[in-house]
Order: sequence, then structure tokens, then C-alpha cells
Amino acid sequence: MSSIGEGNAIDYQTARGRDYPAIRQFTVFLENRVGQLLEVVRRFEGTGLRIVALSINDAAECAFVRFVVSHPERAREILERAGLSIIETDLIGVELPDTSQPLLHVCTALLQAEVNIIQAYPLIPRPNQRAAVALMVDNIDLGIETLRAKNFRTLQESDLLGEEE
Repeated sequence: MSSIGEGNAIDYQTARGRDYPAIRQFTVFLENRVGQLLEVVRRFEGTGLRIVALSINDAAECAFVRFVVSHPERAREILERAGLSIIETDLIGVELPDTSQPLLHVCTALLQAEVNIIQAYPLIPRPNQRAAVALMVDNIDLGIETLRAKNFRTLQESDLLGEEE
């Protein structure tokens, strides 16, 4: 009988940090008023943080702004100090293959593993100019494992830092 953890792979659910094989998304709830998004974006001015992905879902009373930043720990501190209601979620960042239908290959791989895509949006181009998407899925560990097994390059937080960092 082996001891706990002996010979086992890293449990992604307990390993967190720049080498965690996922990226973090923040969802901020804003009043549906003119200028609210600008107020949030301005909070990152002069901090060295970059917004690398953005999605906005508008409703009658509020808007749900989802974004990924280059330094999530600092972003969380800034948003909490501002008193904003936030939710943190792990996403899979994946570079798209250089084919005529790159999303077809990503979706097919996840479907074969029965991993459901809940949300998807593009990541702003990175220094190597490869297109990439952020995916929220119903089973992140299986999704990452599946994409890596199919030779997709998944992104982690350190990939979002940019050349200058």
C-alpha cells in the first residue's frame, strides 16, 4: 500500500500560483449606469496591471463585467479596496491552432471528453501573436488534461505577464 500522495500527479485543485495551469477571471457587478466600466478600469491605471480579456453582459439593473488581468493577486486587492462585489473563477486559457477552423478542434476535443463550455471569449493578443481564448468549463481539471493530451498549449497566469515583466 502506498502513502497518500506518493507517486501521484499534482492535484490542480490545491496547487495555486503562477504555475497553476489555469487563469483567473474576475466578475464584477456594476450598476447599469454610464461611466461605471470606466471607473473600474481606471482603478488599474498606474498599477502595472493589464486587462488581457474583457466580457460584458448587460441586464436591466446591472452589468456583469468579466475580465482577466496580468496580475490577479494585485487586481483582487484593488477591487476589494474599492468595495466592489467580485467573484473569482478559474478558466482555461488555450492557444488556438493555426488551422482554418481552430475552434472546431478545441470544441471537438472537449466534447469527446464530455467537458461542457459555459463561457468563452478571446484573450487580447499576446506578444507571440497567437490567438487564444479563455474558456469556463464544467470540469476544469479534465478540460486542461484533455487539451494538453491533444497537444493544445494551455496558458497559465505567468503567460499573461507580457514581455516587459
